[in-house]
This record gives sequence, C-alpha cells and structure tokens, in this order.
Amino acid sequence: MENKKTYEKVIMVGVEKQNEEDAFRYSFDELEQLVENAGGKVVARLSQKREKIDYKTYIGKGKISELKSLAEELEADTIVFNEELSPSHVRNIQELVETKVIDRIQVILDIFALRAQSKEGRLQVQLAQLSYILPRLAGQGENMSRLGAGIGTRGPGETKLETDRRHIQKQMTDIKRELSKVSAHRERSRIQRRDSNVFQIGLIGYTNAGKSTLLNQLTQAETYEKDQLFATLDPLTRKCELPSGMQVTLTDTVGFIQDLPTQLIEAFKSTLEESRDVDMLLHVVDASAENIKGHEETVMELLEELGMDQIPMLTVYNKKDLLTEKTRPTLYPNVLISARDEEDVEILREAIEKEMKKLMVHYQLSIPNDRGDWLVELRQHTLLERQLYDEESQAYAVEGYAKKGSTLVQE
Repeated sequence: MENKKTYEKVIMVGVEKQNEEDAFRYSFDELEQLVENAGGKVVARLSQKREKIDYKTYIGKGKISELKSLAEELEADTIVFNEELSPSHVRNIQELVETKVIDRIQVILDIFALRAQSKEGRLQVQLAQLSYILPRLAGQGENMSRLGAGIGTRGPGETKLETDRRHIQKQMTDIKRELSKVSAHRERSRIQRRDSNVFQIGLIGYTNAGKSTLLNQLTQAETYEKDQLFATLDPLTRKCELPSGMQVTLTDTVGFIQDLPTQLIEAFKSTLEESRDVDMLLHVVDASAENIKGHEETVMELLEELGMDQIPMLTVYNKKDLLTEKTRPTLYPNVLISARDEEDVEILREAIEKEMKKLMVHYQLSIPNDRGDWLVELRQHTLLERQLYDEESQAYAVEGYAKKGSTLVQE
C-alpha cells in the first residue's frame, strides 16, 4: 500500500529583472528551501525575465496561461510567488488559476508559526499573520475559500481564517494588550541583567548560519539545532565559561533573512531586543554560503534599522570545514572556525576574551583574606589576570578587567 502524501505539491513562480540574474537565482533557491521547511515539495519552477512585474497578473497573461496548464498537469496544491503579491495581484491571478495562490511572505509567516514555542513567540506570529491578512480581505473571497489548510494558512491553534475585518482588528488589539504584559515582564528581566555585573553577549546572524550549534558548543545547552531556516525563534539565554573562568551570558536570537516581512520585523523587535542591551554581539556568518555578501549586508542593514549597529561586534565566520576556497573576510574583527570542531571553539573563546578586554576597565584591588566571597565573584564575573597573596597585609593583590560600571571593583 502506498504511503499517504504528507507534503503539498508546490509550483514556484518568479520574475527575474534586468541585471539581477545572480540575486534572482539565489533568492529563488532560498524560496525552495523555505517551501521545503514549510512542508512542501517543489514540483516545478516557473520564471520569466521582465523589466518590471506585470501590474495586473505579476507575470503577464501568456505566462499565467502556462502556469494554469502546469498546475493542472502536475495536480499542484499551491502556487508560491517569490515576491510579495498585492491584493489586486492575488485577485487577478485567482480569477485565472484554480489553485491556492500565496507569496514568499506567507511561507515565511507559516514557518514562524510552526517554530514558535513560547507564548510570546506564538502571539507575535499571530499578530504578524493578522497584519498581513487585514489589507487583503477585500475581494479575496475566492482565494480565501481555497486557503483551507496547509502552507500559508498555519498559525497558533490552527485558527480558521476569519474574513470579518472588525473581528480581526479586535483580535489584533487583544494580542497587542497581551504582548505588552509579556514584554513588560521581559523588560524587567532585561534591566536586571543589564544592571548586574554579568557581561552579556548576543548571538546574531543570517538564518541557518549555525548560531544554535555554536550556542550548544559554547554553553552545553541543548537547544533545537537543525539544518533548516528559522530553527530558533524564541530567544534563549545561557551561561558560557571563558578560558579565564569568567562567566558571561549568551543569548541566541531569530535568524535574519533577506526581504524579511515588515510585519515580522515589527512583531519580532522584542525578540531582538533581548540583544539590544548586550555588551557585545557575536555575528555568525556561514562562510560557505554562496551569497555570503548578501547575508552580511542583510544583517548589517537590519542591525542599523533596529538601532543596534553601535554595539561592539566580533564576526564569527563559521562552517570553515565546508569551504572549497579561501574565504575573504569583509567584517573585522573576525575569527574563522567550524562550530563542530572543539579546538576551533576554544580559539573562539579566546577571541571573545580578547575583544571583551578592549571594552572593559582595568582594575587593581586589595582583597582581605576574609573576603573569599568577593574573590569568587571576581573570578566569575571579571577577567581576573593576576592574584597574589601578601602575607604581611594578609590580603590578595588582584588585577584584571571588569565590565564598565561593575560594582565588584568599586572599593
């Protein structure tokens, strides 16, 4: 007996504009990865070279006719367009093609819905989905009836798409109210961490660059780690011990991606805000990625947009084991490693300490021998470089580097 089909058959559609061959090819390949991550199987790719997209049907009437025949022949469940479709595009295409039509943004929203674990993550995804649906309600009856299930329709609780504008607006208001409560609690926790003596590091990078693998290696945390887009959605903070014995915190964040939907930038700002008050960023880059330059630019642009571009940063070029030729780094300071190589991870720990030292203040202290607790704190939360016991004064002469504003080094 044949296995029941568990995936959706998907046709991908895209327009390659003038002088954008490489960017289009990479973006189209990435869309296929997104579709697979959402549980689909690409059965055909339909592309067209045009100066600009067709204002009525995105790809023009002739190509739409070809798309319709292809969808019927392959018995496709879903057609995914590589760019955001306007409500009128969807309406016009849907009049001619009898298959569910969605765009890249709906696929990304769908993956976010599948990956979100925390209450806040699920609420944020739901808000982003509703923000996307709202302006697309008018005249969408035909397509809405086809959006019965599957890719582009999933959300927390598998809620049925609601076509009542007022109902959606009320839902959004309720979610925002709920989110403000959750984010107020998160803000209090963040302020406590910021005001503590703990040095905080944020992990950022393009999706699938290896951030979760690196977090696991540096902290022995068992986070979800898989070779797929957006494996991590909910921020996770763990302790990491450096070669000197100093303990820092590492916070993993959602992966960045080109053309990240505006709704998701807004919805996930609070997720990225976990890293807004950190002392340093670790920017993880997949050194083996074909479009490494595009990845770096996407991350740097989003950091600027989020007001995080002034935070000191160490770039970690990861996956050196997959390199076929020597990488040419463009971001400094940097270190080239494989997150799966223990020796490389130790090299990274040393590089982190070296960069941290540039951001810290030097201190020299005399610690009475009955203040062992103070000494332990200094070992854990500062880079303690020298410790000598003086018999005459019965005190420890210590020297090292501490986080700016640290109360541990204020005698």
